[in-house]
Amino acid sequence: MECKGKSDACKVKRSEFSDKELDIEGQPYRLSVLKVGYCIPQPDGSFRADGTISLLTGPKTILVDTGGPWDRDFLVKSLRDKGLEPGDVSVVVGTHGHSDHVGNLGLFPGATVVVGCDISVGDRYLPNRLAEGRPYPIDEHVSVVPTPGHTGRDVSVLVKGTTMGTVLVAGDLFERCADDDSWRDLSENPVVQEASRQLALRTSDVIIPGHGLPFRVHREEVHWRSEPTDTVDI
Repeated sequence: MECKGKSDACKVKRSEFSDKELDIEGQPYRLSVLKVGYCIPQPDGSFRADGTISLLTGPKTILVDTGGPWDRDFLVKSLRDKGLEPGDVSVVVGTHGHSDHVGNLGLFPGATVVVGCDISVGDRYLPNRLAEGRPYPIDEHVSVVPTPGHTGRDVSVLVKGTTMGTVLVAGDLFERCADDDSWRDLSENPVVQEASRQLALRTSDVIIPGHGLPFRVHREEVHWRSEPTDTVDI
């Protein structure tokens, strides 16, 4: 359900998947989370982090985020476990330019590459309107959509037609299911990111965050009714 309309509001709840629920069936695309991202604070004030890696298989083979350079061997093995080689990937989307999300772009020189609002095939950069807030359709089922805030040019991948409804592969728009206490600390523009997050929660049934397990979005539409007012005869 999508909540819309000036007189309606949505009450939203989230429920996290288990680590056994990393595949989402659909037609024509199937979505698999190859690696669940993480972000772990360390005692010295640093943190260990890696981004979620997701794969869409269907009419096109689409990889969303590639993990960090340290994930190279893991990523190649994960693709081979799915019967794929890096050369079989037709589109690679980096949701933003941080190293834990785009560290293995070099594995895919023949793919169409989307990083933030840049779209390229080899050394040829393609016109698009992502920076103007317009989606970039890959086909009728999958689109790259602008979701700025974490960085100025973050994008997400919107997938329609799955058995769980509309799925948003969201990069760091969401850190994890229960991230309300932390995402602002990592945001370049919290006001813009909050708007992007609220839109995602209104329109997506499942969200795959950048550093945690996928989660379901449960919406309940609330209808506001005007209370009658007393009238006074003059």
